[in-house]
Amino acid sequence: MSVSLGEILAHPALTAAEPVVHPLGTDTSAQPVRWVHSSEVLDIAPLLRGGELLLCGGITLATATPARRGDYVRELAQRGIAALAIETGGVLPEVPADMLETAAEYGLPVVELRKVVPFVGVMQAINSILVSESAGHLHQADAATRAMAAELAHGASLDKILGVLAGITGSAVRLVSPWGVDLGSALPEGLDAAEREAAYDAGTDSGGTADGGTGHGSGTAGDGGGAGDAAGTLAGTDGAGADAATGTPDTEAPSAPNEPTGTAMSVDIPVRGVLMGRLEVLVPHGADTALAQVAGERAVDILGLALLQHTPPGLHAQAGAELMRAVLTSAPEWRLEQLAPGAGFPLDSPLVVAAVHAASPQEMRGAIEAFLGAGRIPSAAYLDDAELVVMAGLPCAETARVRRELLASLQALEGNHDAVISVGPLVDGVADAAWSLAEARRALDVRQVRRRNASPRRRPPAHGLVVLDADDAAVESLALTGLAASAREAFVSHQLRAVLQHDAQRQSQLMETLQVWLDSGCNTAQSARELHLERQSMHHRLQRIFDLCGGDPRGTGRLAALHLAVRMAGLP
Repeated sequence: MSVSLGEILAHPALTAAEPVVHPLGTDTSAQPVRWVHSSEVLDIAPLLRGGELLLCGGITLATATPARRGDYVRELAQRGIAALAIETGGVLPEVPADMLETAAEYGLPVVELRKVVPFVGVMQAINSILVSESAGHLHQADAATRAMAAELAHGASLDKILGVLAGITGSAVRLVSPWGVDLGSALPEGLDAAEREAAYDAGTDSGGTADGGTGHGSGTAGDGGGAGDAAGTLAGTDGAGADAATGTPDTEAPSAPNEPTGTAMSVDIPVRGVLMGRLEVLVPHGADTALAQVAGERAVDILGLALLQHTPPGLHAQAGAELMRAVLTSAPEWRLEQLAPGAGFPLDSPLVVAAVHAASPQEMRGAIEAFLGAGRIPSAAYLDDAELVVMAGLPCAETARVRRELLASLQALEGNHDAVISVGPLVDGVADAAWSLAEARRALDVRQVRRRNASPRRRPPAHGLVVLDADDAAVESLALTGLAASAREAFVSHQLRAVLQHDAQRQSQLMETLQVWLDSGCNTAQSARELHLERQSMHHRLQRIFDLCGGDPRGTGRLAALHLAVRMAGLP
């Protein structure tokens, strides 16, 4: 069985900390924990997979603003961690009330550790138990995979292959196409008639999850159609709680009579880079959710082979996936030109490549492909780890205008998406697609740098749909690829040393003021509005900057040098 949060908090390694769970009355026995991790970094959420108990000493939280603490809790909850444990006392006398309110809003348990305990000792003690538990799950999941492979080798139907998985996990399993069409299903033995009917009815209104709890997992497609770290998404039967891309169980809520009860999860089944189906599992109350998740993830290869036998992907889809793999591996030009026509890309067709980082990559892929298909735009997509890569062909006439319209249309995509889409520069043909992708990825890196360096009031939101134009980061890209880090640092220091020292010594914001002013084309009024300053205050800041930089740079060659230095500041 899975190790619950309650069992972990009852372990001697943590009872010494006198833990108190907020909100009071939280059912810790229903919250499984996959791993225990410790970090003081407030931007840790993207590095977590979900299901962790995160230990935090509270040092950085004590000095963080309420808005940053709220973002921290929100990002962790949306990532799907099991709980956040915060050590109080000293610099952080108690868990801030605003954090508890945000955590309660997002359904994230917060554990207050009222005594100091060595986090290293806690992690060693608890993770050793979790490793042992995980080894048992892997052994059972591998047994299920071998049995499924044997059934496949004997030509069994999808229902019979799925029956093996249902028997091992004690869960209702269902395989559906990317469009929600049933391909096969199976139920474990021992269910009465009412339970069997409820399991068959589960999620028919929303792609297999129960009553609003839509889930989409993501698997890393390889050349053989396998998946690495294919974290299935889990959603409670009420559709609330865990984020749709975390792979962690949601809090189970009471369900109405005759509705399926338990935890629903889904795992994508890619074949040669093409999404062929989705495995949906409904784990009943009392069954081992962690075993079901591991077994579902381990079954991806076998189910991919089974789908390949029963419903092989079309030639166009295969050609598109093969072309995208060639782009990702920087294949020779002749190979790209060989594959392009089969995927619908003329050799002389202008195109762009976009890199997409999304909370739910497969859901984002469907939205983008639907939009491009509706506009009759030739396209190919490939999911590589957590990154979605999309290539779109553009017409030979008025290409720049069409690219601008494409950017605007992507920003207006229908749906509530949590993703960053970075559209690479326009290139003349498929031979340069890898360069367009590289520039798109660099724009994503530059966005992270800008967000990290921005003041709290100007920092862009951490969630929602963001569309980046890689051309806007062309200066930073040139600096990253054409100048050594030491050369960039020396240039920035020469141009901006006095401003940087002033900010460091007096906690001022002259650097940000200079950047906004330069980016606005030296428009003082516009800069004052963006910085929420009175015009007189803006003029005062600018005069101080000019004094530090050797005078007003307008009308001199120093203006371009200052702008370049500001753009390069903070680059890794």
